[in-house]
Amino acid sequence: MTHVAHPYSQRLGVIRDWKSRWFAADPKKFREYIRTDGKVRMFLAKRLRGLHVSNVEIERNEKVFRIVISTSRPGLIIGRSGEGATKLRKEIDMILRTLKLTEKPAIQIDIEEVRSPETSASIVGQMVVEGLEKRMPFRRVLKQTAEKVIANRDVKGVRIMASGRLGGAEMARKEEIKKGRIPLQTLRADIDFARETATLPYGAIGIKVWIYRGDIFADRKANAEAQATQKERRARTHNREA
Repeated sequence: MTHVAHPYSQRLGVIRDWKSRWFAADPKKFREYIRTDGKVRMFLAKRLRGLHVSNVEIERNEKVFRIVISTSRPGLIIGRSGEGATKLRKEIDMILRTLKLTEKPAIQIDIEEVRSPETSASIVGQMVVEGLEKRMPFRRVLKQTAEKVIANRDVKGVRIMASGRLGGAEMARKEEIKKGRIPLQTLRADIDFARETATLPYGAIGIKVWIYRGDIFADRKANAEAQATQKERRARTHNREA
């Protein structure tokens, strides 16, 4: 029997770090922090829907509650002269007030730009959702998105799966497209994974995206050497075939 592990959690402590970074010795505080993180993440998922948010990270201490939002459209979140960011901070402050926390930390929001959106599984998933919600044929959406992603130099492989009543069919099914390779069992493999949901008149369509961005080694020198040896091996096999 096989066990399916989440590609992110499987690599925690190896090449990945936790998305919420804080420490609470008191069980009461621990429960409070967990509940706060969940509420803030749920709010941001609804509030920033369609703004191509790749990742939300939370850091906190006794005085500061820091939220780092990675997005390919930072201008839409920040707004004119920072009006959007200020409004977002006030809305999060209102949520924290409703939770009646024992501490009232200062809220700090940092917005980081994702330079290459095709390397982020979450953004690619949102692109697929947008295409499906515009009533485009699902096969065309999957094919065009996969080709766009694999065209990026940093991407070594992509897999996109859609499941549900595809094309309005009565029976739900799964369809997927794969380009390149996705080594899920290699822990040093930098694989980004995301789930998204497209809401259509005939039901919800689930989207899963895996993106392989190469291997992460202990240092850059080792990484460069490994890539050079891989190129040499490919050249040898190509010469043998020729």
